[in-house]
Amino acid sequence: MSSSWNSVGLAILYQVLGWVAFAAWSFSFYPQVLLNYKRKSVVGLNFDFLVLNLTKHSSYLIYNAALFFSPFIQQQYHDKYGDKEMIPVAANDVAFSLHAVALTAFTVFQVFIYERGTQKVSKVCISISAIVWIAALVCLIIAWPKSDWLWLIDVFNSIQVGMTAIKYIPQAEEHNWLERWQYIT
Repeated sequence: MSSSWNSVGLAILYQVLGWVAFAAWSFSFYPQVLLNYKRKSVVGLNFDFLVLNLTKHSSYLIYNAALFFSPFIQQQYHDKYGDKEMIPVAANDVAFSLHAVALTAFTVFQVFIYERGTQKVSKVCISISAIVWIAALVCLIIAWPKSDWLWLIDVFNSIQVGMTAIKYIPQAEEHNWLERWQYIT
């Protein structure tokens, strides 16, 4: 048995708000891309943020696409949480995560073609990203024999949540927010 909304009004509201969120969040990627294009420069753009953001959105895309498109994973979800529980991913979630990966990857492409000065990705960022992707590969190897795909995509969802917090640290450090916080507290 597949679950559904008990109210047409709630279903419509869910869809409308989901697509409004998609539009708002998607729009947020364009000012940086357009600024880079206009200036033909990425000087001042935090490369660590870009790499961490690409990891975050790639993980989110894997989670959303797998849960949205795979009947096998959806069945594992219903087996775990019950047939009455709705799949917690909508088309707008998949569209946003696909768009976010594409725009973040395009911004990374701009790093390679535009003036970047002496900026580079830090060793800490490279290490964090490598650890995350190696851990994801290990989890894939663990999930494969048991076909425990729901567990695996939950790992990717956890990665995206963790990366959401981590990706802002370079910007906070760069703008001395942490030093300012010490004076406030």
